[in-house]
Amino acid sequence: MAITMTENAASRVKTYLENRGKGIGLRLGVKTTGCSGMAYVLEFVDDLNEEDEVFDFSGVKIIIDKKSLVYLDGTELDYVKQGLNEGFEFNNPNAKSECGCGESFNV
Repeated sequence: MAITMTENAASRVKTYLENRGKGIGLRLGVKTTGCSGMAYVLEFVDDLNEEDEVFDFSGVKIIIDKKSLVYLDGTELDYVKQGLNEGFEFNNPNAKSECGCGESFNV
C-alpha cells in the first residue's frame, strides 16, 4: 500500500510547514460526507498516532491512518495551478465517481 506525491505538492507542503513554523508533515485522510459520500481531509500533523503509516517524499512526510489508507491506496497528491485557481488535487485510482468540485468521491 502506498501514497505518492508530486514535486509540486511536496514543494507546497514544505512552504506551508515553514510558514506555520512547526509540524512534521501533512495528514491525508477521508471522512464520510460530501456530495459523493466521502471527502478528502488534509491537515498538519504535530504528533504521530500509533496507527499512522508514514510516507516520505522529498523530505515531506505524508501521514495516513490505516482506515483511510484502504480508500486512498495508490493515490497521488498533486498541487495544480489553473488560471486563478490553485490547490491540491487527488488522483485516486479507487474513486468510482467524484463530485464536480473533486473534493468528495465514492468507492
